[in-house]
Amino acid sequence: MKNTKEKILETSRLLFNEFGYNQVTIRMIALKLNMSSGNLNYHYKKREDILEALYFEMVAVFDERVAQLERQKISLSMIKTDIKTSMQRMVLYQFFWTDLYNLLLQNEAIKTHFQNAYKQRKQAYQLLFKMMIQANLLKKENFQSEYDYLIERMISFSNTWLYASSLYQNNTINDVYIDNQANILLTMLFPYLTEVGKVEF
Repeated sequence: MKNTKEKILETSRLLFNEFGYNQVTIRMIALKLNMSSGNLNYHYKKREDILEALYFEMVAVFDERVAQLERQKISLSMIKTDIKTSMQRMVLYQFFWTDLYNLLLQNEAIKTHFQNAYKQRKQAYQLLFKMMIQANLLKKENFQSEYDYLIERMISFSNTWLYASSLYQNNTINDVYIDNQANILLTMLFPYLTEVGKVEF
């Protein structure tokens, strides 16, 4: 059974996704939960505290998967599964990704973590590419920083696909759409794959 804090976070997340973070007030959240604003304030002093809690709840799973990377057997199938899992989790916290720039400006703790996470994601990609080269799935770089540029493109797409989807996708984001977005991201690797990698692709 969920405790009160968990209920507040879940309800807030759903309201933020529906209306946008800046359109939802503590009063709206309390009304949805059939509790007083004072009772809600006992658990979270202000709306920004809820935002922080949701952000760190979301990224805890991402951080854990990055930490597990070295222990995984690398394949393109595994990479695609990981991409889809990340995208599905992003959809659960859609409000954050569709208003990323403004929310980072509003909260220093989130901004600091996000910037540090960006460095960790680059390192994780570098490790992934090294493992793919060792598995004969990925070619060696043709020039210095070639894969750094590829990593930048892949991270940029990962951060913005959901925002772009909110602009162009009228329907609910479903598994078929997520699969398509995962394919778009994975296809960025195709020109760099070895013959073995292309066959697996």
